[in-house]
Amino acid sequence: MVTQQCSQVISILGKTLAPFDKDGLIPAFGFGDNVTEDKRVFPFKSNETYCNGFEEVLDIYNQTVPKVELGGPTDFAPSSERRSASLRKVFHILVIIGDGQVTAERRTQDAIVEASHYPLSIIMVGVGDGPWEIMEEFDDKLPKRKFDNFQFVHFESVVVNAEFPEATFALNALMEVPDQFKEIKNQGLLGRKVAE
Repeated sequence: MVTQQCSQVISILGKTLAPFDKDGLIPAFGFGDNVTEDKRVFPFKSNETYCNGFEEVLDIYNQTVPKVELGGPTDFAPSSERRSASLRKVFHILVIIGDGQVTAERRTQDAIVEASHYPLSIIMVGVGDGPWEIMEEFDDKLPKRKFDNFQFVHFESVVVNAEFPEATFALNALMEVPDQFKEIKNQGLLGRKVAE
């Protein structure tokens, strides 16, 4: 069920965001496997090149999942840190799909606060059974940031009774992005040169 939901999330958000992506190049990484644990992310493509469109992300995800032994703890700070460090002058949306609540809460909070210095929106999508109580409160407990750069959405609870599940999920996942983008512009984060 979790793998199917992850595929749905990639497909829905990929189709929704593709028209806004000028070059179609998407960095895709996994985390939380028994090798990298909560220390780092691993690239979906062995040579760390970007995927060409969300269809390739979906294909490589489906090829990668059977080969990966998942493990804990759940800590998506390395994925946020990696995206923040690689950002330059354009707006990015980091979509993190996870099947568990954050266990390294302080480290993850620090990574999200640091990411607020960059033109980056972070969307955490919970798949599977959770439990999700902590994640639903997580955003409200985050320390002061340059702007509200984090949104949590539990996939199943959004789509379960929706008449149009894909549209409803896309709306819920992306609803804060316009305000985030506006605040990124107001803060002068777009076009800012980041030291190498």
